[in-house]
Amino acid sequence: MGNDVSKTNPLMHIPVPWVFVIAYLVGIGIQLEFPVSIGSANWLTVTQVLGILLLAVGAALAVWAQWIFRREHTTTVPTKTTTSLVVWGPYRFSRNPMYLGLFLSFGGISVALTFVWSILLLFVVLYYVNSVVIPVEERQLRRNFPGLQTVLR
Repeated sequence: MGNDVSKTNPLMHIPVPWVFVIAYLVGIGIQLEFPVSIGSANWLTVTQVLGILLLAVGAALAVWAQWIFRREHTTTVPTKTTTSLVVWGPYRFSRNPMYLGLFLSFGGISVALTFVWSILLLFVVLYYVNSVVIPVEERQLRRNFPGLQTVLR
């Protein structure tokens, strides 16, 4: 039953982290072809510090969320059946801290290196994750944990 969902949307066959990587690399390619530069050296320093901070927070959040899933022996693959519903740690605040961590990490790298096109494409990825991937995951959670509808708002 877990793989039935992937048949409804061919995009679900691409692992979400790879979607981030592909968007980032496409952004670098566009940046090389159509460079967009950041103004002054002071502004560049600000973007580097901000980018490194975003990268660190995002990576820590993604690793923490991944560790929790491993500890609970449940899957991180959207098309596979979830064995437990995690509602502690960063999951108290977000159903998707791994995606948030990826977004912050790749955004941080893009900001630090001033890859403007990669930053813009990350918002396309965010739209994709919110409109394609998360609805599939939420439907599966509702199916696997029918008594927990209020948690899965």
